Amino acid sequence: MAVRTRRKTDPEGKMSLGQHLVELRKRLMIAGLGVVLGTIGGWFLSALVWDGLRAPILELAAAHHEASINYPSITSAWDVRFQVAIMLGILVSSPIWLYQIFAFLAPGLTGRERRYIFGFFFTAVPLFLGGAVVGWLVLPRLVNLMVSFVPGQDTSIIDASYYLDFTIKLILATGIAFVLPVFLVLLNFIGILSAKTILKGWRWAVLAIVVFTAIATPAADPLSMLLLALPMVLLYFAAFGVAALHDRSAARRADAMSAGLARA
Repeated sequence: MAVRTRRKTDPEGKMSLGQHLVELRKRLMIAGLGVVLGTIGGWFLSALVWDGLRAPILELAAAHHEASINYPSITSAWDVRFQVAIMLGILVSSPIWLYQIFAFLAPGLTGRERRYIFGFFFTAVPLFLGGAVVGWLVLPRLVNLMVSFVPGQDTSIIDASYYLDFTIKLILATGIAFVLPVFLVLLNFIGILSAKTILKGWRWAVLAIVVFTAIATPAADPLSMLLLALPMVLLYFAAFGVAALHDRSAARRADAMSAGLARA
């Protein structure tokens, strides 16, 4: 009802700070509910997914390397399954909370540009999930690399919670990193960020990507860093390309409008 009232009383469609906060609260509640429902559903798959996440450790043990997952407390196994369920809830509900983000930012777009909100959405969801898959694929190599530093006469007793925390951060952080270029394009459409600004900051962006991949890939394994960094750099420049096309189109429309006003 508040949105309808705003549109009737404000011909420009602008929202006050209070209305923005109400809208933000509504979007957060919907996103949070989506994650909760996804977590409930994820609980039933958590055991299967946990088996997949700890598969690199099991493969090391099968290869006669002394490595095992350890549950140091009586509640550790339950905590692990619950955290896996939360991760699944975030992944499964990504269409919901990503849409809420774009819907909250949509009022900053013009009527013409608002049509592209679904384009942003349908691009961001596959990128987020694709980034999570890349993190999953890189995980076994990272585990093998890190455990390789353990002397042969010793045993790798890996805390289950610590290992899961490491894998969740890798998977979710990579997914978020892959979707950031979409937000660059959205900021360009809103008018906050120009294509020239995106291109001008490419060195800092590449540096940030390298730092991120170095943090996400302990011991700075070159191949794992490359597998993570290369698609992120390509996505950054793809975002610049889309922003440049939009800026060119906006400039043409502005010139046409100016010419029309001059003739009038």
